[in-house]
Amino acid sequence: MSDSGFFSGLLATTPAPAALEITARRINAVSLAASRTITAHVSEPLPDGLVTPALNATNVHDHDALAATIRAAIDRLSPRPRRVALVLPDTVAKVSLVRFEKTPARVQDLDQLIKWQMRKAAPFRIEDAQVAWSESGPADGGGREYLVVLARRDVVESYERACDAGGVHAGVVDIASLNIVNAALASRPSTTPPGDWLLIHIAPGYATITVVRAGRVMFFRNRQFEGSAETDLDDLVHQTAMYHEDRLSGAAFARVVLSGATTLEGASAERGRRQIEDRLGVKVEALDVLRGGVTVRDGTAAGPELMDNLAPAVGVLVRERPALARAEQVAS
Repeated sequence: MSDSGFFSGLLATTPAPAALEITARRINAVSLAASRTITAHVSEPLPDGLVTPALNATNVHDHDALAATIRAAIDRLSPRPRRVALVLPDTVAKVSLVRFEKTPARVQDLDQLIKWQMRKAAPFRIEDAQVAWSESGPADGGGREYLVVLARRDVVESYERACDAGGVHAGVVDIASLNIVNAALASRPSTTPPGDWLLIHIAPGYATITVVRAGRVMFFRNRQFEGSAETDLDDLVHQTAMYHEDRLSGAAFARVVLSGATTLEGASAERGRRQIEDRLGVKVEALDVLRGGVTVRDGTAAGPELMDNLAPAVGVLVRERPALARAEQVAS
């Protein structure tokens, strides 16, 4: 995978016709036509322990079994794609916002500067890392800020090899939350007031929270659940709200988007939503990827679980679509 493979990679390649998301519990596959119509979508369960997404440990524990499940999912898409955008859990990567007062004029020099900066944050040798970055924009107080995604190269390659063995090439690799941001931008209601907004992504074993300001990611934090998922999520939301107010000079969020709540067991999803609303004083909106002009050809009922399963894959597929560009312009 090239350095542009993570995050910024799709910007440099022809958009894939389909996306494949691998989580700890299942594989979700989606085909999207140029008309932004979902022509097929598949969800295949994975056995417990087959995939354990992690930053600095083995992720794929049965290569052949994962490849077989990938093949089963891809075979159910029509037409069967030869290439997909691959979406992995947030926990396989470290996401950082890096700021420089001055930046080199040459892209190659800037790339080396970013890697040197990330060397201090990586829990493994930077030489063994896959590093991708995208300019976030001007930093408050001067300088430039960059969104950097770092992962262990062998971890990413283990997923890519499973795709190859499953009969499909991963043309680009990305992580879930950054593409749920894409989906949320594309589905942003025209009535949403201006201001910062918050994305909360819940997945098996972890949650990620992202603050977006004027189309830019201003804050990104991932937390693995160690005790009660509801308690850990409430703590993460509280800490983020305090940081947003104290360090980012933020006011009340204009929009709070929740994706993946169906991951929580039973009534925990509704309790978690109410806790967030009580904590922030803002109504929580469940992400609806079909509100941004995306349709489903087979007329499948758009229930909460389907929306959660579709969001990361749809997000990576719509990144270069015109409607997303328009949404980003509105957000800024």
